[in-house]
Amino acid sequence: MGYLAGLLFGLGLAVSGMTDPARVIGFLDIAGAWDPTLAFVMGGAVVTTFVGFRLAWHRGDPLFGDVFHIPTRRDLDGRLIGGAALFGIGWGLSGYCPGPAVASIAGLSWPLAAMLLAMVGGWFLARRWS
Repeated sequence: MGYLAGLLFGLGLAVSGMTDPARVIGFLDIAGAWDPTLAFVMGGAVVTTFVGFRLAWHRGDPLFGDVFHIPTRRDLDGRLIGGAALFGIGWGLSGYCPGPAVASIAGLSWPLAAMLLAMVGGWFLARRWS
């Protein structure tokens, strides 16, 4: 099921144009040629997540698993805030977040390769500091 969910997610990113870093950069360029496409994609994701969580909470057991894996932590710490800041900086500089970056591997370019290498390096650093 994880594979199918990832495939559906990647297809959604490709169909919505979010694998094009120019769309993301255009969304962040609020003083220039602003592109609102990302806002609509995020809005669709928020609505889908809202409905999905409500359905999951009303269901006794998952269809394809033993338990639901729903986040329970509600606190903020320096690691979370620092990681979110690094994510945002990397996203703004490259125009890619991890999902669209992986979905764009078929059209690999030097900027995409640099972003993917930085992302993998960040994973290793995060594991080392944990």
